[in-house]
Amino acid sequence: MTHALIVRRDLDFMLHDWLRMETLFEDPAFAHHSRESVDALLDLSETLAADLFLPHYKAADASEPRIEDGRVFTLPAIKTALDQCADLGLFAAGFREDLGGLGLPYLACSASFTFFAAANIATAAYPMLTTANARLIATFATSAQVEIFALPQIAERWFGTMCLSEPQAGSNLADVRTRAVLDGEDDLGARYRLAGNKMWISGGDQDISENIVHLVLAKIPEDDGVLPEGTGGLSLFIVPKILPDGRRNDVSVAGLNHKMGYRGTANCLLNFGEGEGAIGWRIGEPGRGLQQMFLMMNEARIGVGLGAAALGYRGYRQALVYARERLQGQRPGRSGSVAIIEHPDVRHMLLTQKTYAEGALALCLYCAKLVDQPHDPDAAALLELLTPVAKTWPSEYGLAANDLAIQIHGGYGYTRDFDVEQLYRDNRLNPIHEGTTGIQALDLLGRKIMRADGRSLAALERRMNETRERAADTTDLSQAADALGAAWARVKQAIERIRALPQDAQLIHATAFLRGFGHVVTAWLWLDQAAAAASGGTDAFRTGKIIACRYFFEIELPKAEHWLTSAASPSDFLAAMAEDRF
Repeated sequence: MTHALIVRRDLDFMLHDWLRMETLFEDPAFAHHSRESVDALLDLSETLAADLFLPHYKAADASEPRIEDGRVFTLPAIKTALDQCADLGLFAAGFREDLGGLGLPYLACSASFTFFAAANIATAAYPMLTTANARLIATFATSAQVEIFALPQIAERWFGTMCLSEPQAGSNLADVRTRAVLDGEDDLGARYRLAGNKMWISGGDQDISENIVHLVLAKIPEDDGVLPEGTGGLSLFIVPKILPDGRRNDVSVAGLNHKMGYRGTANCLLNFGEGEGAIGWRIGEPGRGLQQMFLMMNEARIGVGLGAAALGYRGYRQALVYARERLQGQRPGRSGSVAIIEHPDVRHMLLTQKTYAEGALALCLYCAKLVDQPHDPDAAALLELLTPVAKTWPSEYGLAANDLAIQIHGGYGYTRDFDVEQLYRDNRLNPIHEGTTGIQALDLLGRKIMRADGRSLAALERRMNETRERAADTTDLSQAADALGAAWARVKQAIERIRALPQDAQLIHATAFLRGFGHVVTAWLWLDQAAAAASGGTDAFRTGKIIACRYFFEIELPKAEHWLTSAASPSDFLAAMAEDRF
């Protein structure tokens, strides 16, 4: 049984009918591109994902990376797939031409990535991290550092990682204890010796690329040898596995993490400096590491959301095919067994999956277009506001779509004979890594709203109002336009009520706020897509978009009111539930 990874018409609709990608080609940075060049990229991506990534999807899950004599070995098919993509320069397409890329919009590259993520998320993780690593170096590092460490990654000969977490620190980067001691200066800048441990490092070691470039957050000791407290003391260092002179750096693999899913991605505990210290070169000024790393973190967060959307989407398409083919039960007025898609409960689940998967994909692609508009103040403000939503909403609801895919398959979905159980296991990581749901909620409500000047919320409101005006002229969407206005009013009311709470109580229910806010944002994007669909015809595809929008507004959007009310609640039940009362 074969299934589409991403239905091409869905992607074309989102890119062209809805997001109007062609407007990006008016920017001099993208003027040498056209719809034809983007279509060629997507054609190639679709083919390579199906031919190179999909065939080893289950094999990479069954044959996890292993350590032998301190080296990590992966399934050979992973290297074969990534080498062929490197030969075509596929994952470097979004870099400027002077860096070896094609200068394509980030939106086009994100659309390309969805095919690979849907086919094999674990294999796709290697180039996702590598491109983000290289982009950070190209943005903040010296020209010598870019030449030595970024260009080989853009050429896809070397891979990259991000080394933030530590066994004792987890997500609390203020507790990082990896130290970097000055060791002189050379043509690559200030050189340091690093010592410490880094945990949960995806791609931390492997046998796929010629070299690995680690971007490591560490602290430079004060004059008295004591590490500075807090995140302000973090600096960022380039620490390659193999040094420019060909020597092996003092970086070793202490162990592999054996995961529920994403098994083809080697996830490592790394030790830096077991000997004389791992050699690394500082990027930029001391103490600027976290600010620099946010560029990579935010790109990775959108990438995680996009991967989660792709996994949810593939699960939806597999459930849809199964529901059309599986005969079981009867329906009034019909003789014999019917396909289970005829049953209302199954149809309900499929519609829920559709709104989750396609809504998540729309959210991520919308944010990808914002990345391509750095000179537009509204776009920049919206991107900052929506990044935690783009990471979290697809991770939570792409996973929910995968859960429903198993349910639709029934007992078969719980077996390894069908892909849907692996899709669920793979997607279960996405609400956790690159910042858990709770951390994204604190970022959204605390930093992006409570401590912000309100410009990003005002920009979002303007865009929602533009959507409502377009939708109000469409009979099937006018009620949804009114409902969106009411939902946004509840968001603003919740924010004002939260501001009125004591400061130490404002973020207690931040996750409830994120869920409510995310549902309102996704409702807006569904309405915006439906308005675009309504303006282009009445075929089954476009009508399906409009009905899915109506479903989301009638079934899903009402949930936001509860979450937003909870977010602004002064209830003290959390504080009252002392540890010994659990």
